[in-house]
Amino acid sequence: MFDDKITILAVDDVEMNLKMMRSMLNDLGELDYLEARNGLEALGILKRPNAIDIVLLDLEMPLMNGFELLRIMKQSELIRDIPVIVITSDKTEVTKTLALGANDFIAKPYDPEELKLRVINHVRSKKLAELALDLNEILEREVVKKTSALRKSLELSRNAEFEISLRLGKAAEFRDEETGMHIRRISEMSHGLALRAGLDEQECEILRHASPLHDVGKIGIPDSILLKPGKLDASEFKIMKTHTTIGGKILSDAEEYPVIKAGQIVALQHHEKWDGSGYPMGLAGPGIHLYGRIVMITDVFDALTSERPYKKAFPIKNALEIMKDGKGSFFDPDLLDLFTQNLDPFIRIKDAYRDVNEAVADLDSSGAFSALP
Repeated sequence: MFDDKITILAVDDVEMNLKMMRSMLNDLGELDYLEARNGLEALGILKRPNAIDIVLLDLEMPLMNGFELLRIMKQSELIRDIPVIVITSDKTEVTKTLALGANDFIAKPYDPEELKLRVINHVRSKKLAELALDLNEILEREVVKKTSALRKSLELSRNAEFEISLRLGKAAEFRDEETGMHIRRISEMSHGLALRAGLDEQECEILRHASPLHDVGKIGIPDSILLKPGKLDASEFKIMKTHTTIGGKILSDAEEYPVIKAGQIVALQHHEKWDGSGYPMGLAGPGIHLYGRIVMITDVFDALTSERPYKKAFPIKNALEIMKDGKGSFFDPDLLDLFTQNLDPFIRIKDAYRDVNEAVADLDSSGAFSALP
């Protein structure tokens, strides 16, 4: 399944569990499967030069338990980015491990296919993040060496940032029920609304490239919550809401990269509401960055008018009526007016980037849009 060799560190004091996981993961491709019987032994392996791609972590172990190992890992600059999947039979421990920085969890007894899929998702996300870092380093060196080709290098850098933002967005949505076309539509519609809001072309392009990162934090939400078919309960919704802060952390410390910096703003603020009742910070009115206000409108519009496994697409007229009910509470009222009064180009974007087998937007077929403002 992977072209390159992947290195997995399984940490468990039960020999049978280690053998079972090795057997379940053998068909992932070229695999370097390392074992540790406690946290201290695992730390010794983690400090070796060979890179660990993922850690499968039991919690109850002698000498150093999984909680302490996780705490040490996430405080270490060298190993904190290694994804950790906690394997536990006690669901009450889940929130504690997520708070310590665990990327995911699997409840015992676990399903072999679920274990493989979760390992695949997290290893792919890690390798994509490493690729992004490597690419930025390469681009920086090339700009220094080839000053005569500065314009071409800057264009390549911008395109690379956009490609990275698209792929990071796709990495998050690979685990969700949304599609790659969703993030393309959000990108183009956010650019169009930013233009109509009076932002200059450079800022509009930055937002176009950054908006695909709005849900990148979903990488850190457990599948049991992210893919739950029914309504989330209060505790599950509390965890789901952390995708905003997780996204903010993923995209932090990138002041020199305008797209990633803007992506952090979008990831953190696209669920903030005009009346201050949103999350994660409860920002209100102009206190919400314009980028966040724009992406909230385009994201809600696309979600309402797109079909998902759990719902049919709303006709555009109905979707707009729903959004107008949120004017001044959910949405910036002036921005929402700009959106609804310039609807045609946004519908064209939906049609240009529609999903496979999705019907063309009902601008003409409903016979109702000539009456819309």
